[in-house]
Amino acid sequence: MLEEVRIQGLGVIDDAVLELSPGLTVVTGETGAGKTMVVTGLGLLFGGRADPQRVRPGADRALVEGRLTVPREGRVAERVSEAGGELDDDVLIVARTVSAEGRSRATLGGRSAPVSLLAYLADDLVAVHGQSDQQRLLRTDRQRASLDRFAGEELGKALKQYTAAHRRHREVSEELTELTERARERAQEADMLRFGVEEIAAAQPVSGEDAELLAEETRLAHADGLRVAATTAHEALVGDPASDVEVDVSALLSAARQAVAAVREHDPELAAIGERLDEASYILTDAATELASYAESVDADPARLAHVQERRALLTSLSRKYGETADDILAWAEDAAKRLASLEGDDERIEELRAEAEELYGRMDHWAGELTRIRTEAAERFGAAVTEELTALAMPHARVSVRITTGEDFGSHGRDEVELLLAPHPSARPLPLHKGASGGELSRVMLAIEVVFAGADPVPTFVFDEVDAGVGGKAAVEIGRRLARLARRSQVIVVTHLPQVAAFADAHLVVEKSTDGLVTESGVLRLDRGGRVRELSRMLAGLEDSELGRAHAEELLVNADPERAYPAA
Repeated sequence: MLEEVRIQGLGVIDDAVLELSPGLTVVTGETGAGKTMVVTGLGLLFGGRADPQRVRPGADRALVEGRLTVPREGRVAERVSEAGGELDDDVLIVARTVSAEGRSRATLGGRSAPVSLLAYLADDLVAVHGQSDQQRLLRTDRQRASLDRFAGEELGKALKQYTAAHRRHREVSEELTELTERARERAQEADMLRFGVEEIAAAQPVSGEDAELLAEETRLAHADGLRVAATTAHEALVGDPASDVEVDVSALLSAARQAVAAVREHDPELAAIGERLDEASYILTDAATELASYAESVDADPARLAHVQERRALLTSLSRKYGETADDILAWAEDAAKRLASLEGDDERIEELRAEAEELYGRMDHWAGELTRIRTEAAERFGAAVTEELTALAMPHARVSVRITTGEDFGSHGRDEVELLLAPHPSARPLPLHKGASGGELSRVMLAIEVVFAGADPVPTFVFDEVDAGVGGKAAVEIGRRLARLARRSQVIVVTHLPQVAAFADAHLVVEKSTDGLVTESGVLRLDRGGRVRELSRMLAGLEDSELGRAHAEELLVNADPERAYPAA
């Protein structure tokens, strides 16, 4: 609910603070005092159109700031958090400024926000009925949603069944469309994958094969050089048996070992060197043996070299298409095979989806028909109830009805379009609400609709301006009584000029105007019981101190006491 609203620089209002309460709050005051600016300010606060001409002459800007309590776990709090704003102990601060040049800015929870976000949140916060263009129930989608809630649990169950079938049908249809419309693309993709898988299967690459082939090709290409090097090294180490020259590493090392061995026992240090010479001899012998074996194993094999080179060329060709290494090629083939299996199963999947879509269509058709039936029955009850309310609101010949148009296409809530219609007199053709009523009549129609919808379409705060235009006497009393009943479920704020309506208020605010030269300022005062008597007397007789007016005012308050949501106020 709204706890407090501050308005600065708007119309005749220089600076005013409205302290609001639960239940019914009325705003009264003399003509021109700025009552309508209160509704205009609330409209701005909740995303209404910014009119720079409303900025007070001489002011740089108009400011409207509201303090609201909202549930921390609700949709409003969630959207505020998404926008970067914050709540302070379930309190949300909303502000809107309009400059004299027409620039408009909004803040939400301490953070700048688009004005459109205020309008979006308004659906969950406030319903403004009056000269503001923010008419919640004039939107057909809201009318449909409200009628659905009015219809009750039976429609809720049917809508749940329909929504589940509709959502699944949409998913199936999207997948089916993708499979059928992209059939050529998917066939081309399958051909490409099949060719690749078959090409790789024919080549039969082995993990790590490319590295092994590279090493083998290098060895075969340099076989002669490798063999000569190994033989030369072997001869240098152990000599060549066919040669008479005995100068080789093995012979020299043997001489060194013998020289040291003859005297090594006389000095431990030399003995250690002798041990290292022995170790070197063993290593030399092993190396010579391995060199001899290697030299014998190295063989120039042109045929094998050609085969290796051909194999490497094949793998190189595959790597250009499927991956840099043999392992990458094998991984591509594995993934391609899985994708190919999926693509080749499309025909079977298409048939499954078509069968499911047909079954879902039947379910949607059934539940959409149920929704139409339930809505039609609820529309009859709703139209009769609102028409009865209008009779008590000085519109005895008006008739409200609901037009339900059933189309061919399935939407998210069925096939029905719902629109509220008003015929202001018996010979008039029923028209949409905003076309069938004048400004004052529309406010009363909206009041009647909100009273009937109360509970079914809960809104925390209602604002009415000129709901009592053109009525008086008993009809005015009935308007006040219905506003009081609506206030038992929601916060209701009403700008009124009728004492019969004001008497039903739980809280009474009066807009007082004072003139100081060319500067006109308005202040808002909260009245106690005595102040209410004086204000009602002024509204009744034009005189605050009229004894008859005061007596009548007291009588109005006493008669209204049982209807108030908060009698102690």
